[in-house]
Amino acid sequence: MPDLILLVDDEPNITQLARLYLERDGFKVEAVGDGLEALEAVEKLKPTLMVLDIMLPGLDGFEVCRRLRAQDNPIPIIMLTARDDDFDKIVGLELGADDYLTKPFNPRELVARVKAILRRSERLTAAQNQNPIRLGDLLIDPAAREVQINGQPVDMRTQEFELLSVFARHKGIVLTREQLLQLAWGYDFYGQTRTVDVHVAHLRKKLAGSQVKIETVTGIGYKLVV
Repeated sequence: MPDLILLVDDEPNITQLARLYLERDGFKVEAVGDGLEALEAVEKLKPTLMVLDIMLPGLDGFEVCRRLRAQDNPIPIIMLTARDDDFDKIVGLELGADDYLTKPFNPRELVARVKAILRRSERLTAAQNQNPIRLGDLLIDPAAREVQINGQPVDMRTQEFELLSVFARHKGIVLTREQLLQLAWGYDFYGQTRTVDVHVAHLRKKLAGSQVKIETVTGIGYKLVV
């Protein structure tokens, strides 16, 4: 049965173009035009993934995302931002969106990002067979999807856990933002590297006080050190 993608945008030309490319790749697509409809559709249709515009009538995309995450709804969300500035993107990621695209976007890139996020579920299944990773006072348990520092649990969002696991498996090795996008997000193209920077900033806050640090290697990327 094909994955159901929910498109939330009040611009028919955007939804028509996105629908065309997604359906061409075998996805089933439903589209709604405002925030309240989006929440109702998530509840009723149980879509696999949501493409969510920020600027919507009624509830905006930020509020839709916030409400879903407050309900612990894990549906993957790709946010659409109308402006190419960092504010909307960072707010969306802070609220729990998995990724973002700036309008106007290439519909092929949208399809590629949808596929990359859905491939994550395959990686989650593979992680069930991985042994826990211990680095200093940090414990990462891939099977349980749990992180502990000095025996105390640390709350991690899905993509933060993915990123931390990649750093742990490459301890001491410098990874570029493009490599991190490929390893932690599953992109096979150069996406928006700002996503990496925001998630690294989140991880640093959560690792504060730990023996494990994520260092910036100027001009290249990041590495995890103990």
